[in-house]
Amino acid sequence: YLGTSILTDSDSFQDVVVKIERPTYHKPFLGGFKNRITGVEFHNAGSQTIPKKRPGKGIQLFCRETQTVFEKNRPQQTKNTTSTQMTKIGLYVSNITDKLLSPGKYLTAEEYHRRRLEAVIVLQTYFRRWHAMNVVQNLREEKRLRLAWEAQEELRRKKEKEEKLRREHERRLNPKTKDDFELLYHALELWRQEETERINRTLTGAERKAAFYGLLEQEAQLIASIGRHKLNADEENQQKAILRFLDKCAQPKRWKAYDGKVTEMDTQYTLRARELFEIYRSISMNDIPKDERIDVLLTLRSTVKEHECKLTQEIVELIDREVDLMSREVKECNLGGLRKRICTLFLHYIKTPKFNPEVGRTLKVPLDPLKLYKNVNFCHSCKNYLPSTEFPVPANSCTIGRCRLCCKLDNEARRREAVFKYKLILENLRKSEADYQDDAKIVFLVQHQDLQYMIENIWDCQSALSACGDLYDLVMVRWDKQHEWSPWNTILLTKDEADAHLKLCNLQEAYEATFIHRIKHKHIQAKNYFAQIPAMTSFLHRSDNQTNAN
Repeated sequence: YLGTSILTDSDSFQDVVVKIERPTYHKPFLGGFKNRITGVEFHNAGSQTIPKKRPGKGIQLFCRETQTVFEKNRPQQTKNTTSTQMTKIGLYVSNITDKLLSPGKYLTAEEYHRRRLEAVIVLQTYFRRWHAMNVVQNLREEKRLRLAWEAQEELRRKKEKEEKLRREHERRLNPKTKDDFELLYHALELWRQEETERINRTLTGAERKAAFYGLLEQEAQLIASIGRHKLNADEENQQKAILRFLDKCAQPKRWKAYDGKVTEMDTQYTLRARELFEIYRSISMNDIPKDERIDVLLTLRSTVKEHECKLTQEIVELIDREVDLMSREVKECNLGGLRKRICTLFLHYIKTPKFNPEVGRTLKVPLDPLKLYKNVNFCHSCKNYLPSTEFPVPANSCTIGRCRLCCKLDNEARRREAVFKYKLILENLRKSEADYQDDAKIVFLVQHQDLQYMIENIWDCQSALSACGDLYDLVMVRWDKQHEWSPWNTILLTKDEADAHLKLCNLQEAYEATFIHRIKHKHIQAKNYFAQIPAMTSFLHRSDNQTNAN
């Protein structure tokens, strides 16, 4: 409520109580003004009468929007005003340029859609032709690339075969390693067997005996020739082995840090070994000038004089003798024996741990003789006591047999087998298993004798797929690549077949049931052979458990 005074007469006022009702709805703005100085807004007055409510009909009503179309009329006018002129009385208009227009055929909706369908079919035809041309062109390009790749692979295999034959020919002409002489003796045995078969087939009686006598003479001459090559190769290999031994002693200490970087550190012993190695390599060189030779000898003399003993005194005497002979203009060909004695004595000086402490880590014979008792075995063939590393121990061996030297001599004299191919297969197999990085163990227990037995007696020296018999092209890989390699989880394939086999995800879908059954049978044969080995027992049990789980 609000009280206000209303002027009734000219001089009298009357107090009137005005009842103000707050509206429950938002009043519309009816205009007003604003004082620009004070900023006060004034709105025009409006009635405060409460709108009347319509009486209810007693029925619940729902509102909905109508779908009335709103129409608008807008006048439009062309941009250019035009007019027409017709012929009439008093005016002639020429109709030469007029055109006669006649209505065309009426096009129904069905005909319209049919024409559109025909046009779409034409477009699809050309698109499919273009797509087919692209597909054919891609197939042609893939075929060209495939043929080029096959030709390149064929050329590569041909070159590899030629290179392999050339290497074998070179190894037979100039043998240098043990494997080369093993291959040479194997070739000699094959030649002897062929000649024996030819003599038995073509000759009889006294002629046959004479032919065998001549064959024996030829074989003895060839063996003597091989022996001479072996002496030359041993002398050359001995010098290389000495240099490798000294270089190994001179190598710095290496270790790998947590970040993968390799750290190298030189100690006083490695520096001493490196100094002696450089001096030995210098005095072993031939055809060097006289002045340089004298400088090397004087350096050697000052080095060995640091220790007084009988060995160093003898080296100093030989050095003084050579220097004296060189001052007398003695020919170098006459100094060969003296220089060889100096090299031999200085090598003995280097191999003495007292003068070269670093060499004690590399010597085969330890300084403490008591250490030999724990790791020495007796060879019943050559009657020598040798370290265990000198005995080849196959996986199925129960006792220590003959040493490596006796086995090699027996092979050269009787069987003359070439096991280099099996060693190569085993080496490739160990490299491939190391790449898996899944802690494979069985492959490092198997020796080349075991692998030779598997290849010859179980896999018949041929690929399981293509029956290829070239051992240089054969490799052993996992049958199931999810498990580590073992004699009962392997397959013998060529290199190309092995690459394709390792890309397979499901062996049951890739191979036929008969082929899988044949491979499983070979695995059972390998299990029966290696079950006799105590070291393989735990692996066999673990394999059986995995098979049962699968």
